[in-house]
Amino acid sequence: MVFSRSDHRTSDFLELLQRERPELLSRFGTGAGGTTSLPDSSPANWKGQHLPTSSVMDLYDNLLEGTTILAAVYNEGVIVAGDRQATAGFQVGERRIRKVYEVDTYSAIAIAGVAGPAMEMAKLFQVQVEFYEKIEGSPLSLEGKANSLSNMVKSNLPMAMQGLVVVPIFAGYDLKRKQGKIFKYDAIGGQYEESEYYATGSGGKDAQATLKKLYSADMPRDSALKLVAEALWDAADEDVATGGPDFIREIFPTIKIIDSTGISDIPDSEVKALYTELLDRLRS
Repeated sequence: MVFSRSDHRTSDFLELLQRERPELLSRFGTGAGGTTSLPDSSPANWKGQHLPTSSVMDLYDNLLEGTTILAAVYNEGVIVAGDRQATAGFQVGERRIRKVYEVDTYSAIAIAGVAGPAMEMAKLFQVQVEFYEKIEGSPLSLEGKANSLSNMVKSNLPMAMQGLVVVPIFAGYDLKRKQGKIFKYDAIGGQYEESEYYATGSGGKDAQATLKKLYSADMPRDSALKLVAEALWDAADEDVATGGPDFIREIFPTIKIIDSTGISDIPDSEVKALYTELLDRLRS
């Protein structure tokens, strides 16, 4: 089926949902016309006498939270990666969660924060980009995708004020400038571009320290992959919520690489080899 702008009067999928099916966006706190309103249970309405009950706090303690994600530009593109563990309070909630998603041929999104809303945002962002390109008949620019994601994060503000924070990293290959790019976001939708590397999540500070120490802008693919693997290792070593490579269960961090040929997954066998080499180096 072929669609056109005239069919829906917009090439913005979120705007279409807000107009036609606003209830589908209620979990993002977005109402008709793109306006946001705080639910009655938001912290802005607690004011002492409406503090959350113990059952509500128990619910928060059992929410799955994704932890460490990062991205690094290298001489031919950009690498996006994330560990596989999600926590629920003080225990492991999931060992195989997916935190890095392909958006289209030349871009990817990594998610940290409360797992449910984060994964839904990533999938909705995929649909948003695909819908625009089908309606307009041309791809959305990398900056356009970054701006669109910023609007989605802003729409999640009411949920973020209740503790359901989603913090993504968006990265891709700019076909015009022929280079990799990284965009980071804060909890209220602020968008900022990083020219070299960035890490966030509970282990983001530790991963960032490794990237800062060893990063080089002209590093080739293999060196960049080794650096990303080591950054996630150091994050897992210092942060209890970040999962490192699990050689017993054969669970390894997700790593995607984006260059002029498009996006591709680094297979588990190659990631395992990276960590095997890292362990040998650490032992020696």
